[in-house]
Amino acid sequence: MYPLLRMAKELWISRNLPPLAPGETHVSHHLCWPWDLDLWKELNNGRTLTLYDLGRIPLARRSGMVAVLKREGWGLTMAGAVVRYRRRVRAFERFEMRSRLIGWDAKFMYLEQSMWKRDGECANHAVYRSAATGRTGIVPPDRLMQALGIEADSPPLPDWVRDWLDAESRRPWPPMQTEVPAPRTRIAQAGE
Repeated sequence: MYPLLRMAKELWISRNLPPLAPGETHVSHHLCWPWDLDLWKELNNGRTLTLYDLGRIPLARRSGMVAVLKREGWGLTMAGAVVRYRRRVRAFERFEMRSRLIGWDAKFMYLEQSMWKRDGECANHAVYRSAATGRTGIVPPDRLMQALGIEADSPPLPDWVRDWLDAESRRPWPPMQTEVPAPRTRIAQAGE
């Protein structure tokens, strides 16, 4: 289930925080609840991606993006992500989330997010490729930035992000369909 109450809480907490410029970090604090866990009693990897919304949406609001999206009738979508998991987050463990826009190109915006444990260790780290969308498809980020009153060019994307994007450009789409093997039949044992 989507964490609607947690999102409402984050939007309430962040409502009076100062605006953020591209590259500035939105910091939020969270608790891992039992319903966030997987069978191994740690934060579920899919739930991690859902919880990252709790940082991205307030970031978009603080940057003025939510107001622009509403005014223009645009939406916001995710077009890809790369995630690295390194430390377990257990039930009732508190963690800090850091979210920021790291740059954009002709088609997409790139957002970096991470979860940090109380001992200062990074539990996981994600980079999202995101796009504003309108009636005719993707809204160029330069147009979105202009609507936000930002005249600057994108900061250079880190080399490792560009390497990820290069690898993504070579990834086949749609994915190749593989043949599904026929189910194995049981071989009768001697004496049956």
